[in-house]
Amino acid sequence: MYRILICDDDKDIVNALKIYLSDPDYELREAYSGQEALEKLAAEDFQLILLDIMMPGMDGISAMVRLRETSNVPVILLTAKSEDSDKILGLTLGADDYITKPFNPAEVTARVKSQLRRYTRLGGSLQKTENVVLGGIELDDGAKKVLVDGEEVSLTPKEYEILKLLLCDPGKVYSPAEIYRHVWKEEPLGADGTVAVHIRHLREKIEFDPADPRYLKVVWGQGYKIDKPRR
Repeated sequence: MYRILICDDDKDIVNALKIYLSDPDYELREAYSGQEALEKLAAEDFQLILLDIMMPGMDGISAMVRLRETSNVPVILLTAKSEDSDKILGLTLGADDYITKPFNPAEVTARVKSQLRRYTRLGGSLQKTENVVLGGIELDDGAKKVLVDGEEVSLTPKEYEILKLLLCDPGKVYSPAEIYRHVWKEEPLGADGTVAVHIRHLREKIEFDPADPRYLKVVWGQGYKIDKPRR
């Protein structure tokens, strides 16, 4: 059973999504503001969130930023066609996907199933992987927790998966396309820019001096790697 939170200030949209996602495997919850969504998320565990961007009070982007401080649960943004810049901002700040209004029911169900598959696959693989330690970085795969010099850092799901990929094969150079295939599980269309943004944010979180990184290195013209820092 997957518990899914649908958050939109328009009750008709919430009701429509509940109809599209009517499935015995889904337990659906609803919220009508960013603040209400955060309260529901604090009270129950969810496997997926459908989150509208434009809402009065706390909007979807602000709610997602707050959510990402404590949770890696997948987030699909609900957007209008005119909100392209918000889509990009949302993906940069930790959203996993987006659906554009007006909704195509088949697309909604397909994207929801895709995110749940990825989340489930990630959860299953974590139980089989031991902790990875390199220098001052410790990745606890069972708890999806990362410590840097003993301090926990909060990563988005994509940042976590990139770090895990590079940590598990230190010294190996991964091209942006290879990283995209591993992490997004899709063909790498426009991979360079997307991966570069995530690498930059990841470096800001794990490096003492992002401009002079100890771990996450760029190999110009080839890709990225993680090296054990020199003493």
